[in-house]
Order: sequence, then structure tokens, then C-alpha cells
Amino acid sequence: MAVALLQMHDIIKSFPGVLALNKAALSVQPGEIHGLVGENGAGKSTIIKVLAGVYKADGGTVTIDGEALQDVTPRSVHEAGIRFIHQELHLVQHFTVTESVFMGQELSGIGGLSRRDMKAKAESFFKDALGTELSGDLLIRDLGIAERKLVQIARALIDGAAKLVVFDEPTAPLSSGETEKLFAAITNLKARGIAMIYVSHYLAEITDICDRVTVLRNGKTVSVFEEVLPDSTDAMITAMVGREIEALFPDVSHCASADLLQVQNLHHQAFSNVSFDVQAGEIVGIAGLIGSGREEVVDVLYGLKKASEGAVKFNGKSQAFNAPKDAVAAGMVLVPRDRRHDGLVLDMSVSDNVNLASLDDISTGLIERRKMGLAKAGAVAEQLDIRPRDPSAKARNLSGGNQQKVVLGRWLTRGAKLFILDEPTVGVDVGAKVEIYALVEKLAADGAGVLVSSSDPGELVGLCDRILVMLRGEIITEISTDGLGVDHLVALTTGGQAA
Repeated sequence: MAVALLQMHDIIKSFPGVLALNKAALSVQPGEIHGLVGENGAGKSTIIKVLAGVYKADGGTVTIDGEALQDVTPRSVHEAGIRFIHQELHLVQHFTVTESVFMGQELSGIGGLSRRDMKAKAESFFKDALGTELSGDLLIRDLGIAERKLVQIARALIDGAAKLVVFDEPTAPLSSGETEKLFAAITNLKARGIAMIYVSHYLAEITDICDRVTVLRNGKTVSVFEEVLPDSTDAMITAMVGREIEALFPDVSHCASADLLQVQNLHHQAFSNVSFDVQAGEIVGIAGLIGSGREEVVDVLYGLKKASEGAVKFNGKSQAFNAPKDAVAAGMVLVPRDRRHDGLVLDMSVSDNVNLASLDDISTGLIERRKMGLAKAGAVAEQLDIRPRDPSAKARNLSGGNQQKVVLGRWLTRGAKLFILDEPTVGVDVGAKVEIYALVEKLAADGAGVLVSSSDPGELVGLCDRILVMLRGEIITEISTDGLGVDHLVALTTGGQAA
């Protein structure tokens, strides 16, 4: 085997109370696509941030092209030809698309910055490499999550000087069409001899495009798959979780009862004539690509955006939620699609985040009873298996799956009647998915209504009783999941099959 392009050996990294990496190893050959998988908290993002120079390792070595890096910094790894597309969106809100793509690598001419050339090159890259029309003049704050991810990808690839590109969960917010364009770009990079590390919870993607795969568990490298086949998925899952998982979705039948949510002829600039209902004790899904209006329906229901016309009846009463606090007061709660920015206060503890919506329960007058709050959060952490089990740990230091559990735990303490789950398992590993799906099933079994908006067709088919399919701002059909195949649902959401 040729000399490794990248060799990370015996990497150790700890945080207060957490040993994130315990002599982990990662080796990447020139020109290969190397998968990196593991549960949330296994150490994937940490080892990538060590490689990027964002975190300083407590021990171990990093070797690039056979030479050990004495000082691993963002500058040194960039000069070595390594580029990163991190899971978090490191973009400046008031920058334009063009400024974001070329930040730190601007093009200049005789008269200063070549703004016209940068704009043209950025727009050409989006169109040719990613198959997306995106104006270079748009501001980042005006883009959706998927478009921001595409900007991040363009920024990493625009200079064409990369030897190794690290993709950390790049497709999490993307539609199937956008994912295909990204895979085409990855294939082109490989054809030019560029190596890649591909970090993803979507094992189907790993088996589709990766040449080799490294599996992390509890901060250690537990397995390296030298050959990746379509049927390698089960073995990877076993290596990731340390046990076999018999079923991803609980085999439970729901018993719907009274009407809980009734939506009639709802209109918004992103959708029109939306009507549906959710009954207590059932799980209803909303399927649709980015831009279908699916996300905006959720936002309007929860009072984040205003409908232009239509009616909403919740729990037997006509409602017009002007703000999320109105929805919460009525018994409707939301687990948002962007948990880090919209669902959590990252620098607050697990306890503070869990108790954020129910402070009256742990307060006497205006005084918060901290011990009671810690005990309450500890019980939630035990119930949902939030790791670490320390309710005083900062939410920022938790893995994605455990952060999602904290958001869910907050609303469990409210006794809500309707749970709206917007992309409930984006960036969540397979083990945490099983736990979250079991929790959602229990919510329905206990009589709550659940509305799941998701870009994952397999998730909707496996979890929901019926699915509303949105296309170009309209609900084109409502379909039962009994006997429904994922391929059929994908065909409906992409317009490849008539409703």
C-alpha cells in the first residue's frame, strides 16, 4: 500500500469530564474516499477538529505525506492542502454569497478586489458543480440551511488546490437532488486524485461512495473496513454500537382518537391551500424536498411565520398563534430543525436547557430552586439516556444526538398535547435514532399527537401512520404507510410519479 496521505496515530483529546478521543487512529490513502462513522459522541467531529487545528490534541501524532506536523494549526493544515466542510455552518450572516465563498481567498486585480470575477466564478461553480442557481449577491442571512451548506461546500472547493477534502455530514440538510449533485462533485475530485474523508450518519451514502471505512466507538478506533460492500451496513452498525440492532423502528400500531389539530385552506407565500388534520395518538408525517413548502408549514403552525389566510383549530378551539409562546401555552411544542441555534442555549447547562420551558415548576416566587432543577433534569437524563449523565454539563459539549434528547426532554416536562418534530434525527447516529424513535412511539401511545416533518423518506415510512406529500407548495396527496415503499414516496416527492 502506498504511503498514507494522512496518518493520525494515538490521538488523545479530553474535555472536562469527557475523554472524547482515546488513542484513536485514522489513515487515508491518496485519491481514496475514506468513510468515518460512529455513534454521536464516538469522537468523529472531535478527531476532525483536531486535524483542523480547532482543538489541540492532548497526545498523538498527525502525519501528512509522510512528514509529521509539529504544530497542527488551521494555517499549517491549509498549507498542506487539507480543506474542511464542517458540520457547523461557519458563515457570516451579513456577508453575500460571493464574499462567503471567497473569504480568505479573494481574487484581486489592478484596481483591487475583482468582485465581478469572484461573483461570476462563484455562480458558475454553483451551477456547474452543484447544479444550483444561486445569486452571488444574496446575503447569507436570507438563505435557507441547505443553501448555506452549499455555500460552505463551495468555499472549501473553489480554489481547486485541495489534496484532501474533509466532508463532515455534508448532506444532512440537503434534498436528494442536491445530494446527487454533491456526489457528482465528489466523484470528479476523486478522478483528479484528491482524497476525501466522508463523515456521515447515512450508512447508505457510506457504502455507495467510500473505498474504505474507519469506525469509532467511545473515542477509540474499533474497526477499519478495507473493502466496502452494499451489505457491509449491518457489520458497521454492530461495530458502531457494540451490539446488534434488530429493528430501527418499533413495531407498534397506534390507536388514533379525537381530532387534535385541524388545518383548513392555509396560505402563505411559500405554500397554498394546505389542509390536513392530526389526531391524538397518531404520528403524521410531512414529506417534501427543500422548497416544497414543508418547512414553512411548520413555521406557520408554530407562530414563527404568519399565514395570509386559512384557519387552524387546535384542541377544539380556533387558534391564531402570533408567536411560539402562544402555541406552547395551548399545548403545542416544536423540536426545531436547527437544534444548535433554535433549540438550545449552548453555553447553558443540560439542567438549564431542560427546565427552560417549565421554570414555574422549580421556582418559589421569583427564586429558582437549583437543586430541584438539577434533580428534575437528572431524571430526564436518566429517562432519555442523555450522555454524559451530568445535568450540569454544558449543552455545547454534548453530541448531536444527546443535544436532541435535551430538547425533547424539555417538552416532556410540559405535558404537551401535540409534538411537532422538524428533522428530528438530522446528524443523529443510528443508536440515538433508535432511542428517539422509541420515544416518539411512546408519545403517541400515551395519547399525544405527533407531526413529523422530515427529508428522510425512510424515517417517515418507518415511523408514521400516514404521510402528507408536498410538492411546489401544495399537498398533492395523503398516503398511508401500510405497505408503502420508500421508492414510491421518493417518486412522489420528486414529481417522478403522479399522486
